[in-house]
Amino acid sequence: MTDYYRYPQPEPQPEPYDTGAYPPPPPHSLAPPPPPHRAKAKRPVALIVAVAVAAAVIGGGASALVGQFVGDDKSSGTGVTGTNVSRSSTGTVSGVAQAVSPSIVEISATSSAGQSTGSGVIITADGEVITNNHVVSGADTVKVKLSDGKTYTAKVVGTDPYKDLALIKLQGATGLKAASLGDSSKVKVGDEVVAIGSPEGLTGTVTSGIVSALNRDVTVAKDQDQGRQQQQDGGWPFEFGGQQFNGDTGDSKTTYKAIQTDASLNPGNSGGALINMNGEIIGINSAMYSPSSATGSTVGSVGLGFAIPIDTVKADLDDLRSGGNS
Repeated sequence: MTDYYRYPQPEPQPEPYDTGAYPPPPPHSLAPPPPPHRAKAKRPVALIVAVAVAAAVIGGGASALVGQFVGDDKSSGTGVTGTNVSRSSTGTVSGVAQAVSPSIVEISATSSAGQSTGSGVIITADGEVITNNHVVSGADTVKVKLSDGKTYTAKVVGTDPYKDLALIKLQGATGLKAASLGDSSKVKVGDEVVAIGSPEGLTGTVTSGIVSALNRDVTVAKDQDQGRQQQQDGGWPFEFGGQQFNGDTGDSKTTYKAIQTDASLNPGNSGGALINMNGEIIGINSAMYSPSSATGSTVGSVGLGFAIPIDTVKADLDDLRSGGNS
């Protein structure tokens, strides 16, 4: 009889398929099954998260830049670029003044009839400036001072005495801060406005008020010699409501539709900007009533001023660039 316990018994073999895992591990292997490929999937996810964080940082920086007064280009359909007031400053006079003041200049024009002082609005970075015809027409020399005090000699490119508009070009100017031209067809009576100009040579003077009326018929003198003489006595002559103000308008005159404002305007504001609370130019200040006292000196602004609508300016730009209408 064979002794059963005399010989070693064979080792038990594993089942062909282990029901606990699939595929089964190699026979006699003690290593655990490889983990699923989740670790590799985490890397792209982490990268996406990092990119999203970076995008958020960049987006936040862009938002911060929008909140500053910078020269963002904005097309107005007239080859003009300019700036906007940030949303955080919309509705404040100080915000509008800070944004637009660098685009407003003081103009000194000298002719055989004398010297006149007015204002202007920079509309291109290379020095195109809109002003009134009565500020520069007939001038032998034109000097322009920026808000930072820098002075340029300017050339009269074109004038339109029928609309009391003129375009001048600063010689050798680059990188100027151009204003943003708005849409005067959207202006409503009662809208708040800011006026910036150089009354009596006080560069960068800021006043504020509202739009008092629209489509006022304002008549001004086209005769520059007569007008300049009257301007020296207290303001450019104009007619409104059948009455003459600031002297005799003479026989040579023109009438245009104007925005009326109660923002304080004085001699020297002519050619400056009337601005809405978004920092957009809605008019070029052109006439103001300065009643004379018994001594003959001017009393100053009485809140009766007029501005040429900016839509009129934009429609006239091509003609002014080509020399204008005499």
